[in-house]
Amino acid sequence: MKKLLTVALLAISFLTGLSQVSAQSTYNKDQNNYIVLTRKIPQLKAILLAADELAADDGDQFGEFHVVICGETVKGLTDMEQMQPFLDLAKSEKIKLLACGFSLKKFGVDATKLPKEMGVVANGILYDFNLQKDGFLSITL
Repeated sequence: MKKLLTVALLAISFLTGLSQVSAQSTYNKDQNNYIVLTRKIPQLKAILLAADELAADDGDQFGEFHVVICGETVKGLTDMEQMQPFLDLAKSEKIKLLACGFSLKKFGVDATKLPKEMGVVANGILYDFNLQKDGFLSITL
């Protein structure tokens, strides 16, 4: 029984780890890459419109655009009626919508209930710092 429980816990840890997004992504460091941390879901509209403008302005130099939602607002990420317009705006494969895993845990949000288009990073602030080290331009709202 103890062995079965250990195997089950290892399997859960492994599967949970698969849904986590790593800052060690494969992106072109010669392009313009961006990351935004936000604590308010309604700000996503302005953020995603800015991403579209940057993509148009940057042209071939536009790299990736990551948005990490953190803080208590993560509670609203499971509300598909609220999130769908933002998911539609973020349809570009270069725009990544991510939730802060630390915030999800703190506010009791089940990561499996997030929209399938969203990823999870273990710690949004650490993720941001690591991407800044790799040359991403960053802003926190």
